Amino acid sequence: MRLEGIAKARPAGIVLREKDLTREEYKRLAEKALAICQEHGTPCILHSYAGVAAELGCKALHLPLRILRELSEEERERFSVLGASCHSPEDAMEAEALGCTYVTAGHVFDTDCKNGLPGRGLGFLKEVCGNVSIPVYAIGGISPDNIADVRKSGAAGACVMSSAMVCVDVQAYFFALEEK
Repeated sequence: MRLEGIAKARPAGIVLREKDLTREEYKRLAEKALAICQEHGTPCILHSYAGVAAELGCKALHLPLRILRELSEEERERFSVLGASCHSPEDAMEAEALGCTYVTAGHVFDTDCKNGLPGRGLGFLKEVCGNVSIPVYAIGGISPDNIADVRKSGAAGACVMSSAMVCVDVQAYFFALEEK
C-alpha cells in the first residue's frame, strides 16, 4: 500500500484527502490510515469530514475554507491541529481568525492537478505568508527543484500529492525535498 511507504518515509504529516468517497467509505479508509500512520510515528490529518475525525478521536483536521466556516467554535476547538485550504491572503487571514493552526496556500506552481490553471506564483505565496502568524504550507507543483524558493518565500514547508504517489523511491523523494 502506497500510504504505508509514505508513512515510513516520515513526512511532517499526511493529509488523507479523498473527495470522491462517501462518509462511510472515508471513515473505513481513515481507520486504516490512522493505524498505519500511528505504527510509523507519522501524524495523520483527516480531511473534510469533521464528524468522522471526532468519532475516531483524531485531533488533526484539514478543511476547505467553505466547510471551516460552517463549523461552530466548539467544533473547531475539538482539534489541536486545524488547517484550511486557502487561495488568497484574505482566505488565510480568515482561516487564522477561525482558529486554524496552519494553512495551505495554492496552487503556487503549474500542476497537472489544476490542469490549464496557471500557478499563482511565489509572490502570492510570500503575500500569504506575510499576512498571517501561523505556518503556511505551499501546495501545487512543488518539487525538489523549487522547494528552496518556496522556503525563501516564507513558507514553513510544502505539501506534495501526485509526485509522492508516483515516485519510484518515496524515501529518496522526501529526502530530496528536505535537502534543498
